[in-house]
Amino acid sequence: MDIGNKIAVVTGGGSGFGYGIAAELVRRGAKVFITGRNAEKLERSAKEIGCDSIVADVTVAGDWDRVFSVAGAVDILVNNAGAGVKIAPLAEQTDDEIVSSVTTNLTGAILGCKRAAALMSARKSGAIVNVSSVCALYAWAGWSVYTAAKAGLSKFSHALHCEMRPYGVRVFNVTPSWGRTDFNTSCGIIGASEDGALAEKCIAPAEIGKLVCDLLETSDHLAVPDITLQPMIQDISPM
Repeated sequence: MDIGNKIAVVTGGGSGFGYGIAAELVRRGAKVFITGRNAEKLERSAKEIGCDSIVADVTVAGDWDRVFSVAGAVDILVNNAGAGVKIAPLAEQTDDEIVSSVTTNLTGAILGCKRAAALMSARKSGAIVNVSSVCALYAWAGWSVYTAAKAGLSKFSHALHCEMRPYGVRVFNVTPSWGRTDFNTSCGIIGASEDGALAEKCIAPAEIGKLVCDLLETSDHLAVPDITLQPMIQDISPM
């Protein structure tokens, strides 16, 4: 795919990984729309990046319809929006927090993919990037609901790849770990959020932006259904 002049939608593009992905897409010539729920932050980020913004909640189907109506013939969909909601033992989470975590991290992406799949399969071109999490691969106490949602997103991506491959549409499941983002602070990841030197060695938004765009620019006859990116400083035992 030649990213130049392609229309791209990046959810959760107001900050973090979404910001980095959107900025790199713009740098490579794409027409980019970032989405998010915080209108003020979204507008500020759009001005910095040089793209358009659409205030939208990924968990609301009607918002997705509006995103595709405004953006038009979307060539690239990046499902980056997500949230820890509450990282705690399951018994300490409310029912609403559990539902919110699943809908934000899994259902929202599926709703977007449904609309992109219909558009791209008819046109026989396009690409979908779903941003999962290392939690989909490993298990840590307190992360059960978030893990379930992200693992679901990963397997959903694999199945969608099988569905879309006959139409020439590629689906990438990108699995990052510790990032240099606000997620570390909001979820209380010890060390990565408090140690400045350690944070500098985590995945920068610009770095994942480059990875995503390099994947998109891989030859169209090749697929990369799954890729994991981890900082060298993060020790995951056992692998």
